[in-house]
Amino acid sequence: MKVHNKLVRDKIPEIIENAGKKPVTHTLSEDEYITELDKKLNEECAEYQADKSIEELADMLEVMYSIAEARGWTVSGLEAVRKAKVEKRGGFKDKIYLEYVEDGNE
Repeated sequence: MKVHNKLVRDKIPEIIENAGKKPVTHTLSEDEYITELDKKLNEECAEYQADKSIEELADMLEVMYSIAEARGWTVSGLEAVRKAKVEKRGGFKDKIYLEYVEDGNE
């Protein structure tokens, strides 16, 4: 028996059953769900950092969309906030690396 104790995608129990095994699951409360989504984002981020694949980046995006919806936000709302921040503060396309800031007294 392998213990996982983590949030999984909706079709994972079916995939496990199709492999001839028996998944033991339960449905999370809303508070537990958000907590587990936050953990899942960290997990997916670590997996992306390990192999830099587009699949892991897509997994991070799926978790972020799920977090937004669980918190009562929409994906379009998330995108609107992202675009507004780009308008106000810019994105990261110019590859600027800030080394330090001198104050006016130096």
